[in-house]
Amino acid sequence: MKNKFLLAIGLVFGLATMPLKAQVKIGFINADYILSQMPEAKQVEEDLKNTQKQYETLYQSKVKDFQDKLAVFEKLPATTSDVIKQDKEKELQNLQTSIQEFQQNSQTSLQKKQAQLLQPLLKKIEETMHAVAEANAFTYVFNYDAGMGTAPILLHYPADANMSDLVLKKMGITPKPVTAAPATPAAAPAAAPKPAAPKK
Repeated sequence: MKNKFLLAIGLVFGLATMPLKAQVKIGFINADYILSQMPEAKQVEEDLKNTQKQYETLYQSKVKDFQDKLAVFEKLPATTSDVIKQDKEKELQNLQTSIQEFQQNSQTSLQKKQAQLLQPLLKKIEETMHAVAEANAFTYVFNYDAGMGTAPILLHYPADANMSDLVLKKMGITPKPVTAAPATPAAAPAAAPKPAAPKK
């Protein structure tokens, strides 16, 4: 037991006497902050908005088509045969299914497109971060949060640990206060309520 105690003391003093060059220097970047100030990110956001607008236009067209045909169905005379009614019901059900599938597919498509457009920008940030870390002797570099739009992970840190402005300057970008959120996943055209089912 005494030998183990002496060994522990020796390890503590050994760490205390390590040369300065072996000391750890930790830094972090805020990728969202950097991304929001990159000119390329503004183009990504514009592209996503344009695609979203196209999806929204088609979605609204589908909804209107459903609602128009539903109105016609509900005004069918009482003498309409069951065969015709069933055919119309099936048509409305297929339209409703098509609308729901389009909502899901457009959301997935927008997310994939965003990931594709942001990938080269995120790679540029990473490569620049490594260059800045090496130039400033940072041993480890973390991201400020767990990803776009998530809560911060780092809650307290020294000001000189934040490498974000250094990365921006390395890219040739003058850091400035952020007044708008960076490009975020565009919402699918899904704000409208689900079309009502046809009445029997």
